[in-house]
Amino acid sequence: MKTNYSLEMEKIIENIKKQNVVPKLLLHSCCAPCSSYVISTLMPYFDITILYYNPNIEPYEEYEKRKEEQKKLLKQLNSPHQLNMLDCDYDNAKFHETVANLENEEEGGKRCFKCYELRLLYTVLKAQKNNFDYFGTTLTVSPYKNSQKLNEIGLELEKKYHLKFLVADFKKKDGYKKSIELSAKYNLYRQNYCGCIYSQRGEK
Repeated sequence: MKTNYSLEMEKIIENIKKQNVVPKLLLHSCCAPCSSYVISTLMPYFDITILYYNPNIEPYEEYEKRKEEQKKLLKQLNSPHQLNMLDCDYDNAKFHETVANLENEEEGGKRCFKCYELRLLYTVLKAQKNNFDYFGTTLTVSPYKNSQKLNEIGLELEKKYHLKFLVADFKKKDGYKKSIELSAKYNLYRQNYCGCIYSQRGEK
């Protein structure tokens, strides 16, 4: 039986509200359009630092374009708490090393799971190093991403590194639709493939 991670996130937020605290969240963001809804949902409750770690994105010009869109979005959002961005090196070689021998897997399968692991591992390590209370990702807002698998990976990393993972399924409650609406509102560039060269053939 699948876990309703959207409901589980609501429970976490309710607990945060009861405690009257504002935890520090390191939020991995795949792109500005997806993050628009996620950040809007979470910013009333967290100090958020966006982690733009996406070594899967190719070509490099596309990576830079999406990163600039992320910066543009953050400048337009009016959060009641802190809203920052942590940039990262473009580590495309690490991505290809991670998915070696999985190049011909179907989009949404084993290759993507390895990519999830790569980005979430980087996120938890950065969160641990910089004393964040939670780490999380925007990836579950996409209908192309396996939310159950993403949350399973996040929870495994939570146990290993003793840092709370913000479980979520942001595509619930029309999250993806709302991200499209917010992308239009903020005039964001919306890409037509996930990011890697393999997704270009499988997600249009």
